[in-house]
Amino acid sequence: MTVEYQQWDIVSSVGLTALAVAAGRALEANSAAPLVKDPFAERFVHAANPPEPLPTRPEDAEGPVWEQMATHMALRTRFLDDFLLEAKPSQVVILAAGLDVRAYRLALPANCRVFEVDQPKVLEFKQQVLDAEGAEPAGARTAVPTDLRDDWVTALRESGFDPNEPSVWLAEGLLPYLPGRAEEELFDRIHALSAPGSALAVQIHDGNFTEMFEDSFVVDTAQALGVDLQGLFSAEPRRDPGEWLRWAGWATAETGAAELEQRYERRLPEDGGTLARANRFLVARR
Repeated sequence: MTVEYQQWDIVSSVGLTALAVAAGRALEANSAAPLVKDPFAERFVHAANPPEPLPTRPEDAEGPVWEQMATHMALRTRFLDDFLLEAKPSQVVILAAGLDVRAYRLALPANCRVFEVDQPKVLEFKQQVLDAEGAEPAGARTAVPTDLRDDWVTALRESGFDPNEPSVWLAEGLLPYLPGRAEEELFDRIHALSAPGSALAVQIHDGNFTEMFEDSFVVDTAQALGVDLQGLFSAEPRRDPGEWLRWAGWATAETGAAELEQRYERRLPEDGGTLARANRFLVARR
């Protein structure tokens, strides 16, 4: 039986959240002392022309929502950038890649192959903007247009991914969108595809989504982004990924928002900062 899933482009559903993340990176990249440099984030936002305007420069960003967004994106992006550069991978899989351009903006090893897994229309939009900019990746980059709720494993392997070779996996801002069982299947599949020496970095949100959407700041955030976050996030119970990975033989380490603030000398704003502080980052190595 074939299951028909909702598809989205860059200005609808989850695609629009990817665009909002790009706006946050653009705000940081255009700040006086950026933790992250992303020359394409602003171009993505302008090219998409979203239904609700998204700021890309600090002078255009009003209110605490965008201050938090820019700071949170700066901290999480820089942490995952550093993780990836330190890993010196030969193959990388970015799940729900959205408008991620690490293949273009990071000095990855010359032999590194980057696989970007996401919805076809999202990857198509990204490629159009990158082509218009004449952008060239630092190494081999392969788009894998498929749905993570579908048989993405086959699509990944058919794109050239080698499960016998150590790989680095990134899952940035993905888990809240997955139902509990889908999240479990995701980690099952990552484990099955990961040779010894592989590594994984994933963002985990510990907040209670039911309570979160009663918070006025969260409501204001959704309105500012032009996204129905409550309709997209899954409040289903799920197992803790770290516990399962340790059971499966992975060594894990976790980093919370407070540690990131100290490491990168950047404070999350007090107004609304609890939303971003509910995130932690799990790094696992096999």
